[in-house]
Amino acid sequence: MTTSTDWLIGRNRRAEASERIYTAAAELIARDGYHRFTIDALAAKIHCSPATIYRHAGGKAVIREAVLAMFAARVVDVVRDSIRGLDGRERVVTAVVEALRRIRSDPLGPIMMNGLQNGHSGWLTGSPMVEGLAAEMIGADRPDPAAAQWLVRAVLALWCWPVPDPELEYRMVREFLGPVFARPPDSAD
Repeated sequence: MTTSTDWLIGRNRRAEASERIYTAAAELIARDGYHRFTIDALAAKIHCSPATIYRHAGGKAVIREAVLAMFAARVVDVVRDSIRGLDGRERVVTAVVEALRRIRSDPLGPIMMNGLQNGHSGWLTGSPMVEGLAAEMIGADRPDPAAAQWLVRAVLALWCWPVPDPELEYRMVREFLGPVFARPPDSAD
């Protein structure tokens, strides 16, 4: 008699299944691109049925959003660590440079870039997590949603259209972007 092994025995089934599914999905999406990603390929990769994936993680769109959130969380963690103890211009410059470095080095970066260049940037520009990170990057005493949105768009522009010379890009961020956030907002509107 042959018995099958349950890949979730002895664990928190829902959390373990979701984590395993999203991690495998991120690998497949990074390797093949989002448009070639299928639930069947994901099921084969983690040795379960498509029904198990739908039950624990939802469909392709839900999985994509979870993978994007994982990507964003990795960037957020790196940026937070890099700006700890910094303020003003140095905080913003360091945050932007580190965000771009992490985004560009992540295996999902090219996939995300493709989505941005095809007009699908709403998930980034409308993300409360991304806007919250931008506000944290600025380090202002009071949140300024317009400033945070401007910073998100500046980083996206540098990501989509990188400056070929890293030293020139750093100089541009330091001399033109950093000073904007180093001074207090104009109180007279």
